[in-house]
Amino acid sequence: MTQKIVLAYSGGLDTRFCLVYLTREKGAEVITVTGDTGGFDAEGVEEIGRSASRLGASEHVWLDLRQEVFDDFVGWIVKGNLLKGGVYPLCVAAERVAQARAVARVALERGAGAIAHGSTAAGNDQIRFDLVLGAVAPRLEILTPVRDLGWSRKEEAAYLEKHGFPVPAERKEFSINESLWGVTIGGGATHDAWAEPPESVYRLTRSVDAAPTAPREIVLGFEAGMPVSLDGERLAGPVLVESLNRVAGEHGVGRGIHLGETVLGIKGRIAFEAPAPVVLIEAHRELEKLVLTKWQSYWAAQAGLFYAQHLHEGHYYDPVMRDLEAFFDSCQRLVTGEVRVRLHKGAARVVGTRSPHSLLGRGTTYGEQTALWDGRDARGFGKVSGISSRLAAERDGR
Repeated sequence: MTQKIVLAYSGGLDTRFCLVYLTREKGAEVITVTGDTGGFDAEGVEEIGRSASRLGASEHVWLDLRQEVFDDFVGWIVKGNLLKGGVYPLCVAAERVAQARAVARVALERGAGAIAHGSTAAGNDQIRFDLVLGAVAPRLEILTPVRDLGWSRKEEAAYLEKHGFPVPAERKEFSINESLWGVTIGGGATHDAWAEPPESVYRLTRSVDAAPTAPREIVLGFEAGMPVSLDGERLAGPVLVESLNRVAGEHGVGRGIHLGETVLGIKGRIAFEAPAPVVLIEAHRELEKLVLTKWQSYWAAQAGLFYAQHLHEGHYYDPVMRDLEAFFDSCQRLVTGEVRVRLHKGAARVVGTRSPHSLLGRGTTYGEQTALWDGRDARGFGKVSGISSRLAAERDGR
C-alpha cells in the first residue's frame, strides 16, 4: 500500500530534494504543505505550487499563517523584548512552531501515516519540528531524508539535477529564509566568523551607503504592550509589521549577525534582516522604562531571557511558557502609549516616549527638586543604604 506523507515544503533546496527523494526512492504519495509566515509575493506563491507539482506532489496545500504568527508569537517576542544573544529577534523559531503545527493538522486531516521535513542533522530546525510534531501529532512517524542521509547541499543539488531538476547557483551556497518577522541567511560566508556575507543575499534592507541621507521619524503606538499603529494609523498586526519592514529597511535598519549556542550545543552563526522587529523591540523597551516599576522591569527581563531560550529551542508546548505569558500580560497592562523613533543610516534611535501611565515626573524632577522628600530624608537614606558596605569595609581594614 502506498504510504501517504505530508511534507513541510518551503520550495527551497532541502524540501525540493525531500519531495523528489520520497516519491522516487520510497514510492510515496506526498502532499506538500507551505505555511506562509510572510515573505511571499503572488508570483512566489504560484512558483512554489508549480514546483511542488512539477517535482511530484499529489497535492499542494497553501496556508496563510501570518496572523497566527503575529497573535501567538510576535506579541510575546515584543512584550518580552526577546533578543537572542542581545541582537537576534528569534525570526525563525516563531515561524517554525507555527509551520510545524499547521503541517501536523493537515497530516491528521488527510489521514497521512507520516510527516516529513527537510531539516539537516546539524541545525536547530530539526529539533523545533520534532518537538512540535511530537506534541501535536505524537502517533505519526517523522521522516527526515536530509538528516538521515547526511548529504551536503551540493549532493542534494546533484541528485535533483540527475533527475532533471536543475538548481540555481545561489541556492547551492546560501539558505535564505524570508518571513513576516525577518530574513535569516545561512551557509557560505556565515560559516566563517571573520567573513561578511555579500550584499546580494539581503532582501529587506538597503546598505548603509545606499540608505537615504535624510533621517525619517516615525511614531509607533502600543496598547498593553502590543504594537497597534504606525504614524497614527491603526493597522492589523501583520500589516503593521510588513509596513515597518519596508520603511525601516529602506533606511538600512535591521541587519545583523547572530553568533551563539545552537540547540545541540555547538556554535552557530547566521546573518539576518529584521527591520520591524528591531524597531518594535527598541521602542517597546523604552516605553516600558517609562511605565514599569524597577522590579517589574527586572523580572520582565529575567522572564524574557528564559522565554527566548525555550522558544528558540522549540519548547513552545511546555506549560511553563503559558505561565510566563500570563506574567507578561500582567506586567504589560499599562504599557500603553506612543514612541517616536528616528531612522537614519542603519540606526533606529528612540527620541521620545509618552504614556498616560508614565511614572516620570510624578512629584519630583530628577536632579533638581522633589515634593516627595526633603534633604534630611535623602541624607538618612544615603546613610542607611551604605551600612552593609561600611561594615564590610571596617571589617576588612579598608
